[in-house]
Amino acid sequence: MIGKTNEDFVRTGVKMYLDRLRHYIACKEIIIPDIKDRKNYSPEQIKTKEAALILDKIPDNAYTILLDESGTEYTSVGFSTLLQKHMNSGIKELVFIIGGAYGVDRSVSERAGSVLSLSKMTFTHLFVRLILAEQLYRSMTILKNEPYHNS
Repeated sequence: MIGKTNEDFVRTGVKMYLDRLRHYIACKEIIIPDIKDRKNYSPEQIKTKEAALILDKIPDNAYTILLDESGTEYTSVGFSTLLQKHMNSGIKELVFIIGGAYGVDRSVSERAGSVLSLSKMTFTHLFVRLILAEQLYRSMTILKNEPYHNS
């Protein structure tokens, strides 16, 4: 993820869902600091600089899923099935990429194994963090047949 979360309610919500998620799987949140002096760069230059930082954090053997509004949409049950498929495939690490305010550079898109959309609507990248954390937790409860998701 690019940039720290300034909103307490988002930070609190992400922490809550990641703490719950850790009951099922190992997970961590990697936050890449915003580019300094952003006002001195064009959106394309910012995306290029962010891409280098993102790509540097991805382990070589990781499967990456880029979050972007142009990606494939799933229901919560469909998303849990997708996660189960990846877990069964022998992938050691699954990395979700949330770009910055301008999106991501093409080099990040090319590194992604797939592209996921949480909605056709556009969300701030801060809200995407919270929604993704909740959906990951929801997926684990679906896979474990636990009472959280109502079909």
